[in-house]
Amino acid sequence: MVPQWIIEKKRDGQVLEADEIREFIEGYTAGRIPDYQMAAMAMAIYFKGMTPGEIAALTDTMLHSGDVIDTSAIALPKVDKHSTGGIGDKVSIILAPLAAAAGVAVPMISGRGLGITGGTLDKLGSIPRFRTDLTEKRFIEIIQDCGFSMMGQTGDVAPADKKLYALRDVTATVPSIPLITASIMCKKLAEGIDSLVLDVKWGRGAFMKSVAAARELAESMVRVGQAMGKNITAYITSMNQPLGRTVGNSLEIIESMECLKGKHLDGDLMQVTLKLTAEMLVLGGKAKDEAEAHGIMRGLLESGKAFECFKRMTELQGGDPAALDDYSKLPGASIVRDYVAPAGGVVARVDADGIGRASLVLGGGRQKTDDGIDPGVGLSNLAKVGQAVSAGERLATLHANDPAKLEQALAYVEEAFSIAPEAPAPEPLVVERIGR
Repeated sequence: MVPQWIIEKKRDGQVLEADEIREFIEGYTAGRIPDYQMAAMAMAIYFKGMTPGEIAALTDTMLHSGDVIDTSAIALPKVDKHSTGGIGDKVSIILAPLAAAAGVAVPMISGRGLGITGGTLDKLGSIPRFRTDLTEKRFIEIIQDCGFSMMGQTGDVAPADKKLYALRDVTATVPSIPLITASIMCKKLAEGIDSLVLDVKWGRGAFMKSVAAARELAESMVRVGQAMGKNITAYITSMNQPLGRTVGNSLEIIESMECLKGKHLDGDLMQVTLKLTAEMLVLGGKAKDEAEAHGIMRGLLESGKAFECFKRMTELQGGDPAALDDYSKLPGASIVRDYVAPAGGVVARVDADGIGRASLVLGGGRQKTDDGIDPGVGLSNLAKVGQAVSAGERLATLHANDPAKLEQALAYVEEAFSIAPEAPAPEPLVVERIGR
């Protein structure tokens, strides 16, 4: 194979053979193909796109560039969920123990946040002594014990993706549907799952800014998953305002634990969580339809079994389960200040992007992958669109450890909220379902 000929072929909009894709990616992963040729190929894919068959071949090659976790020892149906990310998106922390308590095994490899989008590993990291750097053997043992485990991606899982993603980040080729699809799906399929539920977000606080773009990505991932023999369903959900009432790692753990204890079941966070978990139970054969799944989940939340499942996983992964009841054991902030409504009316906008930026400047997120984060900072008590408020009524509470950062964050919060005389037209939280 001559690399430049393959680049030329894609540059000219031709369809690459599966062997050509495999040899190119394998050569790049092994170091035989240099960064500048891979960058040229990524740019050609960005402009010319790929057919579903090409995307499936790319995903399969990246999947098998490293280890695929052997989950054959787990007898239960293995189902996971993936979100494309958003502000206040703590769904995985509630969903995984809830599905596990219902009899579905959830082998979840999660990521850290970058920019304004929070990461599940960062949230879990606010629990004292909690470990996500697990061996594959320990990962399987924990799932066999309590039904689920949440760990970080190891260097042996999809190394081609890790190398290519870093290159895409510095060559302006991140927003490519084929490359996004392959990147997400190769890591998820490396978990050894039977089925997958996707939460593809659109809006101001999401990577995909329109429903059309989110639908294109969702359809691409569903096609690839089905082509590789997996049961895949995707939901398109809104991310124009933050999900739930908190943004920030420790604060989101607290909100998640309250939800697992059976509270806030009618809020937007639990609406999305229950919708996605219900799909997992149906795909895993634990419920015949969504209505039956909802009944099962309500019982697990009200009985405390879902919460106990999370506590057990925390203990098995070295964390302090007492912190899940006594929140004073979690990292906190030295400065707590309310932001109040400048006038009475109805909350017309809570811009997810602005709230995400506020959390970032407080120290709750990272701008570069090697940045440290402050797990105790963030925002809580977030008002929701459509909520009636009086002048001087609280719209958000900011948690900070640095006065200067607090002032910077307040500027973003002020821009994020708007008050109007009347409520805006309601926006659907779950836009549509894509799959069989």
